[in-house]
Amino acid sequence: MGKLKIKTGDTVRVIAGDHKGSEGKVQKVFIDKNKAIVEGVNLVKKHTKPSAQNPQGGIVEKEAPIHVSNLSLLTSKGETTRIGYKMEGDKKVRFSTKSKEVI
Repeated sequence: MGKLKIKTGDTVRVIAGDHKGSEGKVQKVFIDKNKAIVEGVNLVKKHTKPSAQNPQGGIVEKEAPIHVSNLSLLTSKGETTRIGYKMEGDKKVRFSTKSKEVI
């Protein structure tokens, strides 16, 4: 499929869709689907059957994946930025195209 510029642990802001403006940390990235799960963003109510782990069952709120095109990485100052790659010595590093700082 391709390579994503967003990684697990990055702080991102939603730039499009219903949750525009909300921020959170990336918990999981699905490279094959180009989607990511962001903490506290895109919450859905899921009906669960009673089980051994959850004997009560009921309605659980959990994060649903959101497409990476709707996410933008945040710099240390809290502004959105695009990501570029450059070689530092023999290591390939990600850097903010806005502030030129290495991420």
